[in-house]
Amino acid sequence: MNAIFQPWPWYVSGPLIALVMIVLLLIGKNFGMSSNLRTMCTLCGADKAADFFKFDWKAQRWNLIVVVGVIIGGFIGANLLSETTAVAINPDVITDLNQKGFTSAGEAYLPELLYSTTVFSDIKNLSLLILGGFLVGFGARYAGGCTSGHAISGLSNLQLPSLIAVIGFFIGGIFMIHVIFPFLF
Repeated sequence: MNAIFQPWPWYVSGPLIALVMIVLLLIGKNFGMSSNLRTMCTLCGADKAADFFKFDWKAQRWNLIVVVGVIIGGFIGANLLSETTAVAINPDVITDLNQKGFTSAGEAYLPELLYSTTVFSDIKNLSLLILGGFLVGFGARYAGGCTSGHAISGLSNLQLPSLIAVIGFFIGGIFMIHVIFPFLF
């Protein structure tokens, strides 16, 4: 059981992800989590309001099952298979984040500064979360998928648009953390 409670090294988890992608390629499926939002909107009746949502959602049922599995697996992993909520990050990063006001850095997966209930009373943090959510949602739709979808699925399918998207994600991430993030905090 001790092996289950510890994070798996890249040489175990990486080949397992590759195996899943190979199986999906062999059975002719394209994996992507953000595409499930379109399916969910169609199930809720959005196809009556916009042509974008008029498609055969039943062909995507298997992907909805993956979403349910991710939710259940995440719950089990976080609540039953985790001994601690501490995140193993570089001590220098923890010190830097503490100086910026993130006092829970290295102690929890979600920083209390952004994810506690006090975020609803602080207009700056609430605005950042709303803007960030909008940009992530719009960006995932505009880019034809989310970061992990392009990086894992798109690159494994040797899709040039996914390579371009992943390069853009890295450039945007570097710009965010070195230019915008210090300005905000």
